[in-house]
Parts: sequence; structure tokens; C-alpha cells
Amino acid sequence: MSRKVIVAGVGMVPFTKPGASEPYHVMGEKAVRQALADARLEYPMIQQAYVGYVYGDSTCGQRALYPVGMSGIPIVNVNNNCSTGSTALFLARQAVESGAAECVLALGFEQMAAGAIKAQFEDRPTPFEEFDRAAADIVGHPEIPLAIRYFGGAGKAHMDKYGTKLETFASIRAKASRHAVNNPLALFRKEVSVDDVMNAPVLWEGVMTRLMACPPTCGAAAAVICSEAFAKKHGLDTRVSIAAQAMTTDFPSTFESKDMMRVVGFDMAREAAQQVYKQAGIGPQDVNVVELHDCFAQNELITYEALGLCPEGGAEKFVLDGDNTYGGKVVTNPSGGLLSKGHPLGATGLAQCYELTHQLRGTADKRQVKGARVALQHNLGLGGACVVTLYQAA
Repeated sequence: MSRKVIVAGVGMVPFTKPGASEPYHVMGEKAVRQALADARLEYPMIQQAYVGYVYGDSTCGQRALYPVGMSGIPIVNVNNNCSTGSTALFLARQAVESGAAECVLALGFEQMAAGAIKAQFEDRPTPFEEFDRAAADIVGHPEIPLAIRYFGGAGKAHMDKYGTKLETFASIRAKASRHAVNNPLALFRKEVSVDDVMNAPVLWEGVMTRLMACPPTCGAAAAVICSEAFAKKHGLDTRVSIAAQAMTTDFPSTFESKDMMRVVGFDMAREAAQQVYKQAGIGPQDVNVVELHDCFAQNELITYEALGLCPEGGAEKFVLDGDNTYGGKVVTNPSGGLLSKGHPLGATGLAQCYELTHQLRGTADKRQVKGARVALQHNLGLGGACVVTLYQAA
């Protein structure tokens, strides 16, 4: 990082169920106005904007930003599946860090439909062809929806390899609900028990129940990213900086390993995390709080290991010892995560940024992780891309 990059302002709207939200451009505009107000900046100070969404036409970013201001700046529309929001953040950080711009906006939103995610263009090859073949070869069960086969298959691989129990995944979901109780922006704020999760409708016998999967969600979040010099010149809040960041895509091992944990991004996440730790000159033991991509409880568990929060094969002990929550080694998903907060694809990465910025400022209210100084963000998209970001408090 040749220049210090500051997160000067963040904004986020409450996440809602499909059909209950405002239109995407209204949510996006509100998130941007909140981020600008938080940064104490006017829109004309923004020099570039990166806008992420998965389900929308080609210039939805302009549609959301034009009501805020029409200043002629570059607006880049971004789509990288579930890592879209953090990809927008990655590009914004890169523009500032490189000196291409001094103050940049990253915005993500999604107006989702109810039900399972499905292809929008059925007249052309899907980008998931190789992933589908891998799932068919390793998992089978063509009657099960693909996302469940992917991540349920990854969880089953961990169960088969290390003896992990289904109740451990249920414990992760129950933990998410306890955290979300204190998040007024989360979709689900009702606490559920391990028994509640285990007794939920079965999606895959012995592998996953419905409460172990995140819900389709609508929402928006935004961040104002600037150089330290710009922040000081304009009297902005410099308490939170991006100390390191990395984006990875798939490696040959994704398919060659014949391992569903790798098909769903284990190696991408591990490599991105190692790059970030090296850049920042710290290790996972120095991290106080994490927002990671828990699209399924199974993915949260394997990601503990990918990020180095525990040894490979040690995730079940990590959960059972309470090291993933308040009073343990590192608080994971204090927001409630995707499982409870919700997962509007384009907004998720920036919602994670919103949460961690407040954690490092000490303004997370009842969710506050005491003494948080170092925060790690992990956002994953199959197809694939993974972005890992390390934030530090001043």
C-alpha cells in the first residue's frame, strides 16, 4: 500500500425480504446519502464511483447516483457474483491507493426476487458449467438445488474428513442469531437455539437444514474511500484505514482436488488471507473481529480454517470452545452475518465494511467488540472471486 487509504464514511439501509423493499435505486441513493453525511462531504467531492449489483441492467449505478448528483464523474458498474460489493470496494481502494483519485465512492445494492438463485440468461452457457460438473461428479444428488449441493457438499466434505457434527453448523447459526438481536439493520433479529436449527425443515438429510442457509434479501450499503492527505485537508474522520487488501480467483485445485471445500473457494480465501497478512505484517492471531461470508453455516466453518483463525481440521473445536463469539478469540459476524443480517448480493461486501468501520470506531453499540483494533473482512463469490480486506483503527 503506497498511500494510506481511509474509510471516511459509511452508510447502510435496513435489509428486507424480497417484495418488501424500496426499488434498488431508492435504496442505493439512501445508502450513498448516509455515507456522504457520515463523511461530512458533498457529492461533488467524489471523483469516481464503483457501483455493484448482480441482478440489474447495465447502468443501474447511474440510475441510483444521478438523484444524488450528476457531476460527470466516471461511474463503473460492477458484477462479480456474491463478492460484488467488495469488488467495488477493491476498485475504489485501488484507485485511491494508486493515486488515480483522491476520493472515491463504493456502492452496492440488490433488489432480489424470492426463492432460490437461478440463471437469468438461459439461452447461453452458464459461467457455472465447470462448477456444476464438479458438483455432479463429487456430490451427485441432482434433485437438490445447486447452491445447497455446493455448500452442503463442502460441509459434508468437512464432516467426512474431520468428523464434524451437524450440530456444530447449527451452533454457528444460533450464534449468528444471538449477534443479530443487537443489529437494527438485520433482516432476522429473532434468536434461535441449536435445537431450533436442527428441527428446521431439512434441505439435505444429515447435511443441512433451512436455517443453515442465508435468505434472499434486498438492501444497499456504501462507503466513501479517500487518501489520508485528502481526509486531513478536509477535516474528515481518519480513525479507520484499509491496511491491506487482496482479490483472488480460482486456482487449478478448485476442480483438480475433487474436494467440494475447494470448489466453493477455500483456496481462494486462504491465498487472499495470506496475501493480506503479509501486506500488513501481522497474523490471524492479531485480528479482533471478522465479518466473513456465511452464505451457509457450512461456509462459515470452513472459512475459519481458510483465514487461519484456527488450524485445518480445528474448526469444530473453535466453535465448541466459543472462540468465534464474544469472550472468545475473535468475534465473527457481530452483525449477524449473511445468515441473520441477510445477503443482498451486491450490497453484502459493503455491509461488511459498514459493520467493521463502526466496530473500529467504537460506535457499534450493543454489538461492540471491546478494544477492537484490527478487523478482517472476507467476501466470496462463486464463479469465482474472493476479496479479503484488513482494516485497522488509528
